Amino acid sequence: MLTREQRDRLHVVLVSPRNPLNIGAAARAMANFGFSQLSVVAPYEPHWREARSAVGAETLLRNARIAKCLADAIPDCSLVLGTAALAHRKPEQPVVLLPALAPVVQAELIRGGRTALVFGPEKRGLTSDDLSLCHCLVEIPTHSRQPSMNLGQAVAVCLYELSAPRSNSPEPPAIPSSHLADPPATAHDLDLLAEIIDQTMVSANYSPSIMRNANRRHLHLLLCRLRLSHPDVRRILGLFRRVLWQLDRRGRPR
Repeated sequence: MLTREQRDRLHVVLVSPRNPLNIGAAARAMANFGFSQLSVVAPYEPHWREARSAVGAETLLRNARIAKCLADAIPDCSLVLGTAALAHRKPEQPVVLLPALAPVVQAELIRGGRTALVFGPEKRGLTSDDLSLCHCLVEIPTHSRQPSMNLGQAVAVCLYELSAPRSNSPEPPAIPSSHLADPPATAHDLDLLAEIIDQTMVSANYSPSIMRNANRRHLHLLLCRLRLSHPDVRRILGLFRRVLWQLDRRGRPR
């Protein structure tokens, strides 16, 4: 089971939730299982903090952080797990089945990282841009006739899996990892790296404007798959900054 300190390093992130009652239900589920770090990204309703469904979790709801976009909600997280129904979606990251969620999260928390568990809006789920910021996808097994699950229930099911004691936990999927002695790269680290690589591609005429959004999304996916450490990012940033400086210097008029 996770310690209290480890639970404080797991963030539940709700992206563009429409129904305040679902936000309250998610907060209540967090309180049920001892989690307290909640972020809400671009909520549809302005009065979501007053949701009556947050029984026993009113303080947690009042203290929830609000962010304009997913990237702003996860800057210090080194493992971002996006929940997704995969019936009509081809995954581009490793897929973590629900029974294997606890070992994956615990391994990251033990190495000192922070983890975000991200849930999309009720109607459409996470967008492709949001998913490109995720290292892995979490799939909740549901019946094929009704693959989607209520937001509050999905949060409760995932947090139960993280909290329930198990004698025989399944082996987590093989997720590439950098040297355990080094601090893991955070989402903010990867965002900085993606930005400098994107600028370099534009300066080198590699990324035409019509393809820039798609290239940026694929770049985020690649960086997440690499599972870089913080020192790795620092070294690669230095390399691309030098390349960009040389490209810009050669492109200046004489």
